[in-house]
Order: sequence, then C-alpha cells, then structure tokens
Amino acid sequence: MTIAGIYRTQKRNLKDIEQVMENLLKTNHTTLHQAAVDLLRAGGKRIRPILVMLSAEYGNPNHEDVKKAAVTLELIHMASLVHDDVVDNANLRRGKKTVKATWDNRVAMYTGDYIFAHSIEHMTGVQLPYAHQLVSKAIRDISLGEIEQIRHLYNVDQHLRHYLLRIKRKTALLIALSCQLGALTAGCPQDIVRKLYYFGYFIGMSYQIIDDILDFVGTEKQLGKPSGSDLKQGNITLPTLFALSIPDVRQRVISCFESNDDQADWDGVIQSVKQSGGIEYAESMNERYLDKALNVLKSLPQNQVTENLRKIADYLGKRKY
Repeated sequence: MTIAGIYRTQKRNLKDIEQVMENLLKTNHTTLHQAAVDLLRAGGKRIRPILVMLSAEYGNPNHEDVKKAAVTLELIHMASLVHDDVVDNANLRRGKKTVKATWDNRVAMYTGDYIFAHSIEHMTGVQLPYAHQLVSKAIRDISLGEIEQIRHLYNVDQHLRHYLLRIKRKTALLIALSCQLGALTAGCPQDIVRKLYYFGYFIGMSYQIIDDILDFVGTEKQLGKPSGSDLKQGNITLPTLFALSIPDVRQRVISCFESNDDQADWDGVIQSVKQSGGIEYAESMNERYLDKALNVLKSLPQNQVTENLRKIADYLGKRKY
C-alpha cells in the first residue's frame, strides 16, 4: 500500500478528527476564533493523528478513546506551532501568514494557550489516568524544548547533545506519544505499547533532522517559508553544528550573527554550510535514527499494520518537503 493509500484508509477518521477540532475551537471571541480556525484550516500532514490511528490497529482501533487521543495530540502540536512562530519571529508557515504576523505576539501567545487548554480539556474524556500523566509531561517537555532553543540562540559553542535533547523535547516526544497513546487507548499489551513508543521516538528524531536539512536545501515554495530561516534566527541546527567545526565557516557565521544590518552575507554563509559536509553529516544521522525505527518494527507482528508503519517511517525519513 502506498502512502496515499494509507491516508485513504484513514480518510473517514481524519475527517472526524478535523470536525471535532473545529467544534472545540469555536468561540464567540472573533479574533480568537479566526486565529484558531485559520490555523486549523491551514492543513498539514496530520502525522500525529495518523500514527495514533495506525498504532491503535494492534488493538481495538474503534475504542472511543483513540480518536480523543488523536485530537488531543494534534491540538498540542498546533498550539506549540503558534508559540514556536513567536519564538522564531516567523511570518510564514506552510506558505501562509502566521498568527503572530496576522495579529501580533500577544494574540499568538493567547491563541496557543487557548488551544493547549482545549487539548487538556478534551483529554479528560479518556478514562486512563496514566494517559493524562503522559500528556501533561509532553506539554512540559515541549515547553522545556522551547526554552532550551531560546537559551542556545546564536550560541556557536553548543554541543551535539544540546541539539539532540532540544529536538527530542520539541518534536520527537510528541510523535512517540502519538504511537504510545494510540496503542494504549486501543487496549494493546504493554509490550506493544512500549515498542511503539520507541518506534515513534526514533522517527520523531528523524523527522526533525530532515526538517533541519530541508531548511537549507528546500525552496521557499516547498518549505512555505524562506530557505535558511533557522540560521538567520540564530537557531543552530545539525548541519550548521557540523559546519562550525570548520574555522572559516565558523567565523562567517559569527560575523553574520554579530551584524545588525541587512548587509550580512547570509546567502554566502548558507552556501558555506551546504558545502561543509554538514548536510551529509545530518543525512547520516537521520539514517541512523530511521534504521533504529525500522529495527523496532521487526519485533512487532509482521502484518499489514506493521507494513503501513514501515512505509510511514520511510516516507518521513526520506521526504523532500
């Protein structure tokens, strides 16, 4: 089955999830309603709901708690994007103006808080106390990841472990939780739940590393935002981290960071990072995480569900946009 085929099998579930989210975000406050609903309708890959639904197929995918978990996790993801755009001072996401660009930082922050609140409220319908603990921890870790990103902005002396911990908190853990909660709410055995958590974690790390590679090699049309945005905002991702080991590139990056005008040679710096071997280094790191994810799948029942997850992993780990 192709990726498109997998999405088609989940079309009804995704439609139900979208409808629930839209109903939850309705409010009489015009600005808040418009900001939240515009964000929802901007679309996205809906990777987290897909992973929840696929993971649930190892148990009872029709249990009412499964879709509740899917809605909760996608709302958390949406809320984190709104806050992330404020931190990154981003004006575009998926080719459209961000909430902070359309209104301002204050509206964006409260929109994110509003969506976070609805995610937690919706989760109360799930009668699994442990699941609530996992969701609360995820929101905490996302916040820590954002704070760590702020702390290390423009820091050319950060270590690889700082980067890996940051992307674990910001991205990988929520994807891991999607697989874990899908299986948990579907009543899967604990061994299956645990393995799916690690599968999600590994593809989550891969997913973010690919995002960081694409920020250098993708076009603005593909990315929905200008190429090299992370570096220009002082966010040092894996390709740059590798390139900083080269003295000449390191000095060029520092010079751009220290420049307060539009004359900084960002195009030259971005090209230097691309030529440094940083992209290839990041690609090799991605392959390591992708291989780990695929190895986890070998220990799961070898059926169509596992094959679908294998295709999802391959798609996320090798995507070009």
